[in-house]
Amino acid sequence: MPKFGKPGYFMPRCICQCQKEAEEQRKAAEERQRRMERIKRRKSQGLQDRYLYDYTFANDNGQNPLMDKARAYVEHWEEAYRQNTGLLLFGDVGTGKSFFAGCIANALLDRDVPVLMTNFPTILNRLTGIFSEERAEFITSLGEYDLLIIDDLGVERSTDYAMEQMFFIIDSRYRSRKPMIITTNLKLVELKNPPDLAHARIYDRILERCAPILFAGKNFREENAGATREAAKEIVSRN
Repeated sequence: MPKFGKPGYFMPRCICQCQKEAEEQRKAAEERQRRMERIKRRKSQGLQDRYLYDYTFANDNGQNPLMDKARAYVEHWEEAYRQNTGLLLFGDVGTGKSFFAGCIANALLDRDVPVLMTNFPTILNRLTGIFSEERAEFITSLGEYDLLIIDDLGVERSTDYAMEQMFFIIDSRYRSRKPMIITTNLKLVELKNPPDLAHARIYDRILERCAPILFAGKNFREENAGATREAAKEIVSRN
């Protein structure tokens, strides 16, 4: 082929079908590797407590019928994200709310979706002692996740400072129009009838964006504790 605008010629490289397929396979393998590394990074950032790695659908014992709703949420994630549809998981202690949320988190992270599962005490500890500009940057960074899961709403201390920061976080998420999942031991009537204006500003935004799901029935945490005690008894009784 002539070198356009220059003297002489050049020989173009012709790739045969086998070489083309091999190159495509190489690029696909590299993309899979990059995706796996990206998912690994997302998990290390999004699942800050190591025990959350075990909250997966593969580890579901099948005893909680509500888990079908978790699978449905993951299956229809694109629609939930587009419509800014979150979930409010409420009910008694140990009924599987955190496991439900963790299964959703892990499943979406495996799909390369940015997810953060945390709680307000952890967030408040992170905010303590940093300057206002850094605080604003941190709160803004929470909006970078496609799904924000806040576990155990209501266990944090209700100081003026804590309530103010909680409102900033929930309001920032509310205005970003990205979904969030909230778990809490509070009753729905408590959320609908908050004790003061500070709580009302937070709960109103949650109730507007998150569909409530009641967790009732057996205490799985108590059942697991019983199994742990039996296992320990078996271990220490061996000769």
